[in-house]
Amino acid sequence: MNNSVKNTARLLGAGLRALLVLTVVCGVIYPLAVTGVAQALFHGKANGSEIKADGKVVGSSLIGQRYDLPLKKGQETAEPDLKWFQPRPSNGLGTNSVNTQYKLILSGATNLSGDNKDLIAQVRAAQQAVVKDNTTATYKVDKADLPADAVTSSGSGLDPDISPQYAKIQIHRVAERNHLPVNQVQQLVEAHTDGRVAGFMGEPRVNVLELNIALKDLAAKS
Repeated sequence: MNNSVKNTARLLGAGLRALLVLTVVCGVIYPLAVTGVAQALFHGKANGSEIKADGKVVGSSLIGQRYDLPLKKGQETAEPDLKWFQPRPSNGLGTNSVNTQYKLILSGATNLSGDNKDLIAQVRAAQQAVVKDNTTATYKVDKADLPADAVTSSGSGLDPDISPQYAKIQIHRVAERNHLPVNQVQQLVEAHTDGRVAGFMGEPRVNVLELNIALKDLAAKS
């Protein structure tokens, strides 16, 4: 009986020591080591790929935002603020009308099939809106020239990028609304167009938040 108590006490002691050691190693040392390496080698990504403007964090390069006018009385859906480059359609984006704060809501796709009447109606409405919003006195948008990302949302609903083609369609409207030369806005888009990863993965893209921050600076200087 005495030996049984001693063995039990010895096993309990060994178990407690193992628990203490594993808690310190796995719960303290390992997380601190991983955090330290991430902060040292991947500081931006480890902190959420934050984007700053005027010394403030205004969003993440990984999460899309809306650029809308404040809601008017009786409105349920805000109208886009057409002085900014607009992201692709999405029900999952937050609102951002002044480009200094952001709010995240739901993320997800519509899950509607290609022949779904609601989806077809949404796409047609988006086509009409893009053509109307981006047609100016000197530039006419043809519905046939619209890329898919101009009228459809991404799988997550939070895609931060648009295609260079969709960005170019918006150039004349943005230039007119901000009283800027078209060639300056075009150069801005070209400067913020990223190519394929490693030269072959993915598609060329334009980060809307980064582009609008640059646009804000350009408009302020002008």
